[in-house]
Amino acid sequence: MATTASKENEVLENAKSILAPDYVPSDDEEYMNEQQQAYFRMLLIEWKRSIRDAADQTLQSLQDGPIREADLNDRASSETDWGIELRTRDRQRKLVSKIESALRRIDEGEYGYCEKTGDPIGLKRLIARPVATMTVEAQEAHERREKISRDD
Repeated sequence: MATTASKENEVLENAKSILAPDYVPSDDEEYMNEQQQAYFRMLLIEWKRSIRDAADQTLQSLQDGPIREADLNDRASSETDWGIELRTRDRQRKLVSKIESALRRIDEGEYGYCEKTGDPIGLKRLIARPVATMTVEAQEAHERREKISRDD
């Protein structure tokens, strides 16, 4: 884990060195050029770090001790809160694997292109959802097919 963190630090510093402090990808430049890739790499690594930091805080809270409310209603409320917190962490755990997949796609030169059509996903969509793997149109078609197969 320490090796992974140090490698991420190195990659993050390299990405930051490529970018101007106020850089934002623009449609006026070549799609998925070195700066855009560095921008999204930095965005994804920082997002992954924030998720891991939140997970570490949750883990630390769990290790600090069990719920000790004397009142049954207070205890039930605390247990509900912990259940929500743990479900959130589970969703974020799945998100971390999507972030790692997006980072691999950047390394392989596939990031930013639809996995179904090969078309550019678009900067606005990637800024809004950096782990996107399909264009809006392909995603909508995928969701329609999914809904039809669920209805069968």
